[in-house]
Amino acid sequence: MASRSAGLLKWKEPRAFPAVSTLYLIRHGQAGLRDDYDRLSPLGQEQARALARWLLAEGITFDLILSGGLRRQKETAAIVAEALAAAGAPAAPVEEDPRWSEFDLDQVYASIAPQIAAEDPAFRAQYEELLARMRWGEDGIHRQWTPADTMVVRAWIEGRYPFAGESWSAFLDRVHAALADLLRPPARRTAVFTSATPVAIAVASLFGSRTPMHIMRLAGAAVNTNLTILDLRNGDPSLACFNAFPHLSEPRLRTFR
Repeated sequence: MASRSAGLLKWKEPRAFPAVSTLYLIRHGQAGLRDDYDRLSPLGQEQARALARWLLAEGITFDLILSGGLRRQKETAAIVAEALAAAGAPAAPVEEDPRWSEFDLDQVYASIAPQIAAEDPAFRAQYEELLARMRWGEDGIHRQWTPADTMVVRAWIEGRYPFAGESWSAFLDRVHAALADLLRPPARRTAVFTSATPVAIAVASLFGSRTPMHIMRLAGAAVNTNLTILDLRNGDPSLACFNAFPHLSEPRLRTFR
């Protein structure tokens, strides 16, 4: 485990236990604002540093560290990997696997929201209010999931409007493929820095579900930098924990968006 020396966590080799391959699915830290979402906020960076300190204190290292292709995912992975290395912990380099990226909400919104607004006056009013609140600089709107957001994502999932980007089915398939690759031998302790929905897809798959309602409810519960841990034995995963955040001891650090 890690010990404190001159106020800093320093690495010590943990006690030897029987090897169990473990997969840590880690959501990125709090991201930016709606109009510049794909980056970590200062609080998101603090959450990532808190995660790194907890990993050091628990003596947890990784044989493989993966990140999705999004900036907020890569920034979270880099903060954690650099902190582990600085403390002298065995640190694998961060490798990028874009299959762990979140679906492109900006693209979905840009394409589908105008189509809904053209035929649904109630949605159009909500959408225009959302845009107005962003123009007014209202901070709270950037951390809320609004009814308009739900309607747009549901329309995309259900394929109700023409959309040139990635479909819901294709999104599921790529995350399932990425997960399947990590379940193959050799067994390695792996960290994947990803987003709420890919983690939810992975967890739902353990129970044989591709149901959007199940997946989106799991995703909606996700705290930034939470840990979902799968234990792997001979390629057969079991859920050890979901949406754990023992490193976020202060309520102000527990955010959802």
